[in-house]
Amino acid sequence: MGKASQRKGAQGERELAEILHDALGVDTRRGTVLYGGSADVEGLPLVHVECKRAEKFSLYKAFEQSTRDAAKTGEIPAVFHRRNRKPWLVVMSLSDWLDFYRAYTEGRWNDGENLSTADGSPW
Repeated sequence: MGKASQRKGAQGERELAEILHDALGVDTRRGTVLYGGSADVEGLPLVHVECKRAEKFSLYKAFEQSTRDAAKTGEIPAVFHRRNRKPWLVVMSLSDWLDFYRAYTEGRWNDGENLSTADGSPW
């Protein structure tokens, strides 16, 4: 990966961390470990953030990376992506999205508290 690409990726991670912080009030920040399997943006409870700030990338490859890394921490994998002059998009598995939506509609969405079930999963 070239230096310009790395700079753009780092800028995207900082931009996303700021957006999440401002919108959700959580202490999000750019991940501290490069190439080590940690989240690109840290501080978002329950979610492993894989941030892609590129015009072209392999969505499934990015999602597989997020899934592999999230399995180490028990977080939910999600790929956040933005192209130039386009809005941010979030990609996650349908089953995880359904779990999020059910938690929201059932009133279990309470600032990240009390979201776990008897089996220990967050849903």
